[in-house]
Amino acid sequence: MKVLVSVKRVVDYNVRIQVKGDGSGVQTEGVKHSMNPFDEIAVEQAIRMKEAGTASEVIAVTIGDDKAVETLRTALAFGCDKAIHVKVDEAVEPPTAAVFAKLAEAEGPDVFLMGKQAIDDDSNQTGQMTSARLGWPQATFASTIEIADGKATVAREVDEGLETIEVDLPAVITTDLRLNEPRYLKLPDIMKAKRKPVDTKSLDDLGVTPKAGLTVTKTAPPPEREAGIMVKSTDELISALKDKGLL
Repeated sequence: MKVLVSVKRVVDYNVRIQVKGDGSGVQTEGVKHSMNPFDEIAVEQAIRMKEAGTASEVIAVTIGDDKAVETLRTALAFGCDKAIHVKVDEAVEPPTAAVFAKLAEAEGPDVFLMGKQAIDDDSNQTGQMTSARLGWPQATFASTIEIADGKATVAREVDEGLETIEVDLPAVITTDLRLNEPRYLKLPDIMKAKRKPVDTKSLDDLGVTPKAGLTVTKTAPPPEREAGIMVKSTDELISALKDKGLL
């Protein structure tokens, strides 16, 4: 069984985000980047499937400029067999789901694993849109995944709790936080990853036309939080809450 897993290079979750002075976006130059945390969970799950004998091959895919290869090398260090880099240099938002759908059609995976969302925009849409383009079933927000007899049984997190569904393969599955805890990468694995193949493709190779789906008109930091106040008694607390219209 072949597994395709998508990864994205994002500003590291420990970095304090700063808005550019002209309001055109957030500052990305000179700050630490890493693999999207939800994608790390997807990669970890793919490698566990391989270690368990469920999967025979794991391929990591990404879209971005030359720096995105660093993220692919991280996926290879986790244990992916090879990687595909769809190179996009322009500051144009490619139709991500269209790219992933083309890659899936070319590679023919049984499972396409993705993080449920990327922390840079929190859109939570790529998995669903890729599934729709491929005409494959989808299982989103997975907290457990079991593969057997050409089907995937997925427990997914919903507002009311957990919902367990069964989908036929091939399928798109997006991963949630409680699915697993990604392993700590060791230096020998990082060194081995440098020798694994990375196949570079262009949007033209895939027959995908780049186009901007969104136009950013302005980016602004959230308003600063007001300083708190100290009260000396319960009556003073109640009075302060009434003054703010909270009681």
